[in-house]
Amino acid sequence: MLTTLASWGLIKLELTRALRNRKFLFFSVLYPSLLFLLIAGSASTTEKIDGTGLTLPTYMMVSMASFGALTAVLMGNSERIAKERESGWVRQLRLTTLPGRGYVLAKTASAAVVSLPSIVIVFVVAALVKDVRLDAWQWLALTGAIWAGSLVFAALGVAIGYLASGDAVRRPVTMIVYFGLSMLGGLWMPTTTFPQWLQDIARWLPTHAYASLGRAIEQSHAPHTTDLLVLAVSFALFAGGAAWLYRKDTLKA
Repeated sequence: MLTTLASWGLIKLELTRALRNRKFLFFSVLYPSLLFLLIAGSASTTEKIDGTGLTLPTYMMVSMASFGALTAVLMGNSERIAKERESGWVRQLRLTTLPGRGYVLAKTASAAVVSLPSIVIVFVVAALVKDVRLDAWQWLALTGAIWAGSLVFAALGVAIGYLASGDAVRRPVTMIVYFGLSMLGGLWMPTTTFPQWLQDIARWLPTHAYASLGRAIEQSHAPHTTDLLVLAVSFALFAGGAAWLYRKDTLKA
């Protein structure tokens, strides 16, 4: 009971802190919508991308919504955790009843809540500016799938926050992972434009599987089993690694 209360208390605190960070809110909430307009603003609303059956605005809508959620949970978690370690806040949490899994859960859940506005705003911009039209169930399913899928990268953000210490190490690691997953996963451009060998690599990345869930919904298809497995395995590895790194950091303190 005390553990549950401690987890909920940390979630509320994390949400309050995130909503007060204007710089973070801009890059996680508004930036993806601006990128969508930059990439798809002048694109045809009828011409379809080879191998996808989707127009560029429809394709990029899912990509940028996924990218926004990725930014919110991955960058937000890794940065905040690193600062908390430096300030001694994490040491204070260890004196409470909050276990390692509760800490990872609280960080993951609070980051996922913050990611929701970025998803919704991209959808609104796509619908109003590029006339993207879907059935009501598709809008709801897209929102749910992208929102739930962001938990995978929220856990990764926690792991990176504990894996790398110091700005000189943490920031390059975070940026390499962030941009690497975004580009290779097809969030910035269709993977059908990649060489075949790179396409073969991309389909096993969690970001590719993440965006593929949304595109399957847009096409009224069931999600591919491979994509679900990639996300499930990735979440288990990232969450498990985050909890292990948290405990390891506890033993060092």
